[in-house]
Amino acid sequence: MAVAKDKAQPEAARRLPSDKADDRRGDKSAQAPVADLGNDLERQVYRDMLLIRRFEEKAGQMYGMGLIGGFCHLYIGQEAVVVGMQMALKDGDAIITGYRDHGHMLAAGMDAKGVMAELTGRSHGYSRGKGGSMHMFSVEKGFYGGHGIVAAQVPLGTGLAFAHKYRGNDHVSLTYFGDGAANQGQVYESFNMAKLWMLPVIYVIENNQYAMGTSLKRASATTDLFHRGAAHGIPGEQVDGMDIRAVKAAADKATKWCREGNGPIILEMLTYRYRGHSMSDPAKYRTREEVEKVRSEHDPIEQVRQRLIEKKWATEDDLKKIDAKVREIVNEASEFATNDPEPDPSELYTDIYA
Repeated sequence: MAVAKDKAQPEAARRLPSDKADDRRGDKSAQAPVADLGNDLERQVYRDMLLIRRFEEKAGQMYGMGLIGGFCHLYIGQEAVVVGMQMALKDGDAIITGYRDHGHMLAAGMDAKGVMAELTGRSHGYSRGKGGSMHMFSVEKGFYGGHGIVAAQVPLGTGLAFAHKYRGNDHVSLTYFGDGAANQGQVYESFNMAKLWMLPVIYVIENNQYAMGTSLKRASATTDLFHRGAAHGIPGEQVDGMDIRAVKAAADKATKWCREGNGPIILEMLTYRYRGHSMSDPAKYRTREEVEKVRSEHDPIEQVRQRLIEKKWATEDDLKKIDAKVREIVNEASEFATNDPEPDPSELYTDIYA
């Protein structure tokens, strides 16, 4: 992606067939550069992605036990997107997303106990038990939700970028939304204002191929979503969202683009969710073979694991110890959330606008 003084727009990193979930890498001759993470960072991202995976697995179990109510959208399979993007951020940057948000919270550094307590509606949850799965916030970590209305976070994320520009700092707004939300009208109103005012916002489209139960190719006239800002002059890039090195490389270039005053940019992350849209979705609209092919060939965590082993940066025992530590953190969070008291009834009347 060019960030030259003439503000040349970044070219697409690759053009993967976004309607083919069985081909995550596309033409290997056209792959974008990937970041060289090195030993320490590879181990760190392995741990961070594994924490999200194990947390979501535990959340799914607790939902099945009736300990989590309402909606619950799991992030299993998409871990490389948030962990890779987070590596390019700094204190003061803003993050906002939709309802599939637990992974974003953990990647931002929010405590697993507080997240799980909120999922179970307990008093020490991040929204004091009143937000549930879809509505958690942490101003301290720069995380502004968790939003249940499809694409509602996009104009809000654009507003966060406006605040950064108004204050004259070099912070960015990382605004996530999915391939389904990409067809909503407020997205394009936001694109127009972001470009008009040259706002430092990175629009991250998490294209996991299915908007609820509808394949992208059945709902979108154009399936290369990184082109969606072209009418407004917003550059876009398509990224292998299953490879954390590709995500990190794209994140570094996009944040640099925004911090240098070049305005908004779109990153389309080609990723995949292994579970249904939510816990109530049996996902019968796709084959078991399709899911297993992605799991076996392009799993983001397994890719890192294989590199660590092949480069002799870690042994099987080392990785088992990391997994054991992660499971310990998740189990402690589950235990904390299960025993944390429910909110006092007086909380019904706090933080409410009348």
